[in-house]
Amino acid sequence: MNKNALIILADGFEEIEAISVIDILRRAFIHITVCGLDNITLTGSRNIKVQADMKLDDFNEDVDALVLPGGSKGADNLSKSNKVKELILRLNQENKIIASICASPAILLAPLGILDKKSATCYPGMQDKFSTSTKYEEKDVVIDGNLITSRGPATAISFALKIVEKLTNEDSAEDIRKKLLAPRYAG
Repeated sequence: MNKNALIILADGFEEIEAISVIDILRRAFIHITVCGLDNITLTGSRNIKVQADMKLDDFNEDVDALVLPGGSKGADNLSKSNKVKELILRLNQENKIIASICASPAILLAPLGILDKKSATCYPGMQDKFSTSTKYEEKDVVIDGNLITSRGPATAISFALKIVEKLTNEDSAEDIRKKLLAPRYAG
């Protein structure tokens, strides 16, 4: 069964986190749609321009996973969108995978209560935005139920491989890890 994922980009997104996930999910034959929040052409945090597949307003497919890259400015831009907030809340209610990295767990998920009574990680220092009921873990990737959180650019490959594992299986993720020559994720 083919799996569908959605990644939403806003100006200021962290390029490594976004492109690594898109690449790795496509290697796993997971259909991932890249949506721009307000535009088709977006500018990342390092001034790299990326072409989205479509604007978020034009997207209306069911998805198995939502990916939210970081970059403080990008996450902040996403947090201003009611459509993004509604999508996060709906997918969480449906127990779909919500994968969030870097600043996004703190800026997007925490204010919505998604991380309450859960374990999570984020970019170091941003955990101050977590509620007191969120258990912050200093791990590269933390999985708690349908939530996958990660720390930042250097953890993006491990993050993407964990998304692949949750959407497909451990063997598929391990096969891609070996082909990428990525280190084994230690937990």
